[in-house]
Amino acid sequence: MKEERISLKHGEGTRQAYELIQDVFLTRIKNPALEELADAASVDSLAYTCDSFTVSPIFFPASDIGKLSVCGTVNDLCVSAAVPLYLSLAVIIEEGFLKKDLERIVDSIGREARNSRVKIVTGDFKVVEKGKVDKIFISTSGIGKKIPKRSSAFRNIQHKDKIIVTGSIGEHGISVMLARNKIFDFDITSDCQGLADVVIPLWERFPAIRFMRDPTRGGIASTFNEIYLGSKMGVKIIEENVPVRKDLHTACEILGIDPYYLACEGRAIIVVSPKAASEVLRFLKKYSPAAAIIGECDRNIKGVMMKTIAGGERILDFSHSFNLPRIC
Repeated sequence: MKEERISLKHGEGTRQAYELIQDVFLTRIKNPALEELADAASVDSLAYTCDSFTVSPIFFPASDIGKLSVCGTVNDLCVSAAVPLYLSLAVIIEEGFLKKDLERIVDSIGREARNSRVKIVTGDFKVVEKGKVDKIFISTSGIGKKIPKRSSAFRNIQHKDKIIVTGSIGEHGISVMLARNKIFDFDITSDCQGLADVVIPLWERFPAIRFMRDPTRGGIASTFNEIYLGSKMGVKIIEENVPVRKDLHTACEILGIDPYYLACEGRAIIVVSPKAASEVLRFLKKYSPAAAIIGECDRNIKGVMMKTIAGGERILDFSHSFNLPRIC
């Protein structure tokens, strides 16, 4: 029998990626904190997370790998009901990398850390032979202080809870794709941004929030499938309510890409009780006019179902292939 090998699809927000984590990692490394599969683990009064960034190209519209490395880690803490405090920073570059590009990236890291009010307190730096790394890889970890009496967990989700997205979707994924391939002339920039100023006040103000996640690899479709598998609550999405920029929708149609599987790097999916949903949305719209209630959780649905603009229904499964590797 042919030995199975790891492919690029295992590194994306695909069903194969989810199954690999379950079959390889969770069967060999078992503890309650890890098995939650949260964006950040709860350890006593702290939240702890880590991430690695291999995005290509390293500079893309409105952002770069440096800003991305801070935002990605900060946002994982924020959606986990924790105030970000400290980050580590590990950088691996290949010999021949331009010093001016490294300076530009580190400037971006420092600027975003200040904007997110976190301190980078430790790190590591390595150089490898040319060709052993594609330019630069960055790994970060983050520690945050848990907000008392708040938690983001699949077990919190209840029947008829509403689902909110904090802004228009897919802009990070499509901007990186267009920058990488230098195709078409769309003025679409990455949505990469820190969420602390939006998300932390939400946690502090609204105890009715059950769950949050930032929809990165695999986009909102993968996040909805993770909600279904983690909570056993089906998800019903109303397509006409999902905020998608017109130019992004046009680009996706030309390229044959589904916007619901494109990565975001400055958005959150929020699950909240039905009674509090409208108030949460009003609060959100002060920061992001595109925020919207896009669906609800339903125990009578198996999987993720979208009511289309045309009036039909469509299943939104995990992606079984990758749209774009090395998106973050």
